[in-house]
Amino acid sequence: MNLFQSIQQAQQELANVVPATPLTENLNLSEEFDATILLKREDLQVVRSYKIRGAYNKIKSLTESEKTNGIVCASAGNHAQGVAYSCHLLQIQGKIYMPKTTPNQKVKQVQLFGKKWVEIVLTGDTFDDAYAKAVADAKDNQKAFIHPFDDKKVIAGQGTVGLEILDYYQQPIDYIFVPIGGGGLASGLSTVFKNLSPNTKIIGVEPQGAPSMKTSIANQINTPLETIDKFVDGAAVKQVGDQTFAICQKNLDDIVLVPEGKVCTTILRLYNEEAMVVEPAGALTIAALDFYKEQIKGKTVVCIVSGSNNDIERTAEIKERSLLYEGLMHYFMIQFPQRPGALKEFVNTILGPDDDITYFQFAKKNSREVGSVVVGLEVKNPNDIVAIKDNMKKTGFEYQYLNNRQDLFTQLIG
Repeated sequence: MNLFQSIQQAQQELANVVPATPLTENLNLSEEFDATILLKREDLQVVRSYKIRGAYNKIKSLTESEKTNGIVCASAGNHAQGVAYSCHLLQIQGKIYMPKTTPNQKVKQVQLFGKKWVEIVLTGDTFDDAYAKAVADAKDNQKAFIHPFDDKKVIAGQGTVGLEILDYYQQPIDYIFVPIGGGGLASGLSTVFKNLSPNTKIIGVEPQGAPSMKTSIANQINTPLETIDKFVDGAAVKQVGDQTFAICQKNLDDIVLVPEGKVCTTILRLYNEEAMVVEPAGALTIAALDFYKEQIKGKTVVCIVSGSNNDIERTAEIKERSLLYEGLMHYFMIQFPQRPGALKEFVNTILGPDDDITYFQFAKKNSREVGSVVVGLEVKNPNDIVAIKDNMKKTGFEYQYLNNRQDLFTQLIG
């Protein structure tokens, strides 16, 4: 049975278990890009992401002896929730390994979906630590390991997203944007479209800080990245799967890399304008539209909104990253006079009426006439920072601009 046939079979397995999610036009995006922009709302899935599709399809396919023996997986997010809910539905015991650094909210969600059918083991500081423990457990105890993406049954289950789109929307689709982490969703969905809608351009989307699939395709070999930015946690992996790499290399028409700050701006916009709560990976495809705005004009476009498991504690970081990306937040290390009235002078002579000090911290206090102060400024317009820099030069405030000094920025602000 080939992969496309496996996806068709998976759709039957998931019927009446995993509900179909809406495919709806977003009027604001359609107007902005002069196109028909349709959103596939996997953020409204029962576990708030598409991961339930692959997890359930894989676990359901196990032999009776494998089910009796129980299953193992490793995840710090959506895969864990999909596996947990599948264990609950199928009444199979599962052990889920998660890093100790996993936020409590995510741990509680996994337990909520799995109830008495899952045991959560917090181990190590990273996903790689948890993954190693899970693989060892599966091997030592002859348990089935449920991989998050590099498995044919998982890919087939996730590919049912593509079948749903084409079942619902009968008119031609010109472009479809799909997020890529390990590549399971992109592999399954692209297989469906290559079989049923071959003229559709399939555009993969990765975070700029974790371009594992784009790097691998460029190198023509599955290539692990040494370091990644983990912010877009649902789509930030150091290495994609061998199976998913082979499929995506053949099927994808392009891969767009989206800066993490742009993702944050999109998250805030969707919340403010659409009352949509999406996780960083869920915002990837919509954030990518700006980079394709000329190509998609007048076209019909589908964006996969992959999930909505966002931790409210990340809101401050999301806003900060968005402001930095938009050029509205700026950090300086300024040599500040240590005398009364110095701050008042700075505000009156350097800042404009709409500029705001959001951060003020002595980097080093001493008895000298000046001291190093880290200052964060929020402006209304990106161009306003030019006048601020000019004013500091004119009035003799010596400074270092920290936004483009990642080493200092991380040490002083992060």
